[in-house]
Amino acid sequence: MARPGAGLAPMTLTSARPLAGVARGGLLNLAGAAAAGLAGFGVTWLVARALGPGRAGGFFAATAAFALVGTVAKLGTPTGLVYFAARLRARGASGAALRHCVRVGIRPVVVAALLAGTGMWFLARVAAPGYAAEVRVLAVVLPVAVLSDTLLAAGRGWQRMRPTVLLDKLLRPGIQLAALGLLALAAVRAPAGYAVAWAVPYVPVAILAAVALRRLLPVDDGDADFSGREFWRFTAPRALASVTHLALQRIDVLLLASIAGLKAAAVYAVASRFVVLGQLANQAILLSVQPRLAGLLGTGDRAGANALYQSATGWLVLAAWPVYLGTAVLASVYLGLFGGGYLGAVPVVVVLSLAMLVATGCGMVDTVLAMAGRTSWNLANVVLALAVNLAVDLALIPRLGPLGAAIGLAAATLTNNLVPLAQIAVSLRLHPFGRNTFVAAATATGCFGVVPLAVVAVLGANPRGALVAVLLGVASYAAALSRLRHVLHLDGIR
Repeated sequence: MARPGAGLAPMTLTSARPLAGVARGGLLNLAGAAAAGLAGFGVTWLVARALGPGRAGGFFAATAAFALVGTVAKLGTPTGLVYFAARLRARGASGAALRHCVRVGIRPVVVAALLAGTGMWFLARVAAPGYAAEVRVLAVVLPVAVLSDTLLAAGRGWQRMRPTVLLDKLLRPGIQLAALGLLALAAVRAPAGYAVAWAVPYVPVAILAAVALRRLLPVDDGDADFSGREFWRFTAPRALASVTHLALQRIDVLLLASIAGLKAAAVYAVASRFVVLGQLANQAILLSVQPRLAGLLGTGDRAGANALYQSATGWLVLAAWPVYLGTAVLASVYLGLFGGGYLGAVPVVVVLSLAMLVATGCGMVDTVLAMAGRTSWNLANVVLALAVNLAVDLALIPRLGPLGAAIGLAAATLTNNLVPLAQIAVSLRLHPFGRNTFVAAATATGCFGVVPLAVVAVLGANPRGALVAVLLGVASYAAALSRLRHVLHLDGIR
């Protein structure tokens, strides 16, 4: 049990200590994200190989629908809980206020999740006739998954990253991978069976997340001086923004399934899997930066907020650009891992890689806007990006299939990053382009762009060439990071 009214001193990044704390928190999250990313990649590989493009498409479309409906049911509360818990603690609020904040966020989510799961079950046969069984399996577990994510988010408001890493990044993906692996070894060919194995691990994670949050909550002392109206005024726009933001990532699979068929959906889901792998780095660093950024902006420390934003962008480039650059150069080898039926999607990989390089270089622009209280701006930006995505998808998917969906996502991604980048620069006088950002970009490009291109030119785009390219890239990257630790703000990590 945390001490009553536990709070934080006003935060600043004028010293190295807080920045080192963010770096260590980000490193912990990044390690968890790497494990989750590898497990997620393994899940995609197992399903793609075991079911083939036709039946795998139903599984991927069902999980896309699950993620989208689940985000709707969360009502934006994960961001709201982190934002308000961090600010309340920074201002020394009472334990009663902190407990009331958590209750305000969680209770409506429970109701919304139950309604969403029920609706998903009954609408499955109408909305997803080709994969209704998979959708219904996931609908049963949807309320548990939504509650689990919300409980973990509340804990992050206390800057406690370990429960999220252990439960959401390690335990759940690990159980999912093991369960799906057993099905593949048993030669199970029913997509609904894979949906069951993928969904059940949310149950123990939700139970353990509730236990972890209970231990963090302070004693219920003092006045519950917290406005639920203020919470929802902040959170409501973020809820819509979260839904539309996830729709940017998932709607392509659903549109492909309905317009071009389940096989096209499977090909695109496999080809775009690396995007999620790179975004895990963003999520990992965000989880550590978000509460500190809220505290800095809440106390008016713009200089500290800008320093944190630039450092976080540099770390994000260091973590994500190797994935995007390496996958673009070695696209045919990457797709070959999933089987010959996916090799035609090389252009999809290249288009998405280029878009994600630009997006990553902008940093976590939506988070900066949200933590500055500009959630309505976030909503407008994401709605605009989703409109761009839908317009391009509907125009190009009938003619180009998965490549049309990739072009649509790339256009939306650029819109959703360049517009808020300009807004942050004008309204907050913040930008991500510090010296460390440029050094990180140059280092990643050299090690995972130039080096693999040179190796492929000599050995060819084959598994042997890819292995040599990766080994040389990793070795040169490790040497460069060691030499540039201070410039890249890595010297606080031990």
